[in-house]
Amino acid sequence: MTSLRVPLSFPLLCLLMIVGTFGTEWSVKYNQQEICALKGSTVFMNGTFTHPEGLTVTEKFWVIDPALNPSWPDMSQNPDYSGRVEYLGDEQKLVSLKLRDVMKKDEHEYCVRIKTDQEMQKYLQRPGVRLTVTELHVEAPEEVTEGQTADLTCKTTCSLTDPFIWYKNGHPLTTKTIKNNQLHLQTVSSEDAGSYSCAVGGSQHLHSTAHSLRVRYPPKSVSVSISPSGEIVEGSSVTLTCSSDGNPPVKIYTWFKGSTPVGEGKNYSIPNIRSEDSGEYRCQSWNDHGQRISTAVHLNVLYPPKRVSVSISPSGEIVEDSSVTLTCSSDANPPEKNNTWFKGSTPVGEGKNYSIPNIRSDDSGEYRCKSRNDLGERRSTAVQINVLYPPKNVSVSISPSGEIVEGSSVTLTCSSDGNPPVKNYTWFKEGGTSPVGSGQNYIIINITADHTGLYYCEAQNDHGALRSAGVPVSFKGYPVILYVALGVGLCFIFLVVLTAVFWRCSESRRKRQDGNTDQPIYANEGQKDHSPRPPPEDKSSVYANVAVFKKQR
Repeated sequence: MTSLRVPLSFPLLCLLMIVGTFGTEWSVKYNQQEICALKGSTVFMNGTFTHPEGLTVTEKFWVIDPALNPSWPDMSQNPDYSGRVEYLGDEQKLVSLKLRDVMKKDEHEYCVRIKTDQEMQKYLQRPGVRLTVTELHVEAPEEVTEGQTADLTCKTTCSLTDPFIWYKNGHPLTTKTIKNNQLHLQTVSSEDAGSYSCAVGGSQHLHSTAHSLRVRYPPKSVSVSISPSGEIVEGSSVTLTCSSDGNPPVKIYTWFKGSTPVGEGKNYSIPNIRSEDSGEYRCQSWNDHGQRISTAVHLNVLYPPKRVSVSISPSGEIVEDSSVTLTCSSDANPPEKNNTWFKGSTPVGEGKNYSIPNIRSDDSGEYRCKSRNDLGERRSTAVQINVLYPPKNVSVSISPSGEIVEGSSVTLTCSSDGNPPVKNYTWFKEGGTSPVGSGQNYIIINITADHTGLYYCEAQNDHGALRSAGVPVSFKGYPVILYVALGVGLCFIFLVVLTAVFWRCSESRRKRQDGNTDQPIYANEGQKDHSPRPPPEDKSSVYANVAVFKKQR
């Protein structure tokens, strides 16, 4: 029970005292005449009494403020005390009042009234018990700054002897310094902010009204959240939100990518996010008492391959029979899963590298790689592999084709396959010790027998030289002059023959004319003519002066 002891006062004693026949007097003694109780608590008022002998107590009860109500009614019958009053006592002349849930309006003087079996033998004694009802309340600053000290005091209108108990947010405090009715907060932190109340021992359920203590402090617990959560794909939209705990609330938010400011405000949105937006982001929170920056969050933007390119190793000229490695490079997140190599439009390999050992001229061409990851694929631009090699497939052709006639012109052409193209062509005739010509074409004008033989060419570029097989140059018919001479000869023979025939005919006619003049027309058939006759003609003599000339092989 909460109680307050004060010095007794001596007001006017209102005493109805009837002296018994045996001389014993009425009296009532109260254990406490001043009680200070907490609002809502239960109060006990106790006392003892005596009465004249020969009387029987028929009724005993408590009355309130008898000076104000001369009828002295039983307080238990008062509706204001319904259910709250209980009389305790026994036949040993003890009187006790139990008053529950006391209220401010219960502040009265409480006295004991005793009745006996004799109408005139009644008793009430004043002063009675004076009840004062008090409440607890907390006196403390409304707001303190982090790092300062603060004292909270549990105030009451009475001097309570029971120990004080402090509560924060409804939970008893055991780690703070409590002295009498005061709670001392040394070096206040933001964690000390809250609702404080107090109570006294024995009435822990009767808390004071709560007092809210606010602590001013700079931002703390600054953090960044990403929305939507999960994977971030290029082209989507992302919002970063800065959260912090500060009092007063944060006024200014500044966003950083790395160490570069990129925005202001509680939220930082990136619409149509690109791979270049990947990186570490922080927010800085400011209020009137300072600033704090969050830990970094990493934005990892996923995207299909881009900037796909091919590099060639070794760089520089590529010579036949060397080894070449093509490397496919790309920018992709996640990294590419596979690379496919193409020569022209034909797939030729897989993997980041494509190697061509002992490269040949037919490996020349355009090469591309196709890079692919979970989000897509892309092809590189083409790179040209130009394989350099010495001349090969060197051959000689003759123009015009067919028979070569003495006196005509012949062109020999040297053909070859080389990279870079052949710079020098040199012509040789078998059996000779020195070249007979240079250039891709070798022309023989007015060919003669001296030109016959085997000819070959030597092709040369920066990477080597190669000779062709020999090609024969020879005659396949008569020279034109021979045909002219033969024609002239035949015409001459024809004229000679024609002249001879004409001469013979003329001679025969003349002789017949001569015979008809000197001799008879009919000669003696039996007489033989023994005059000499010219020899028979040798027809081959007509061709004696014609000669056919053939080229000596």
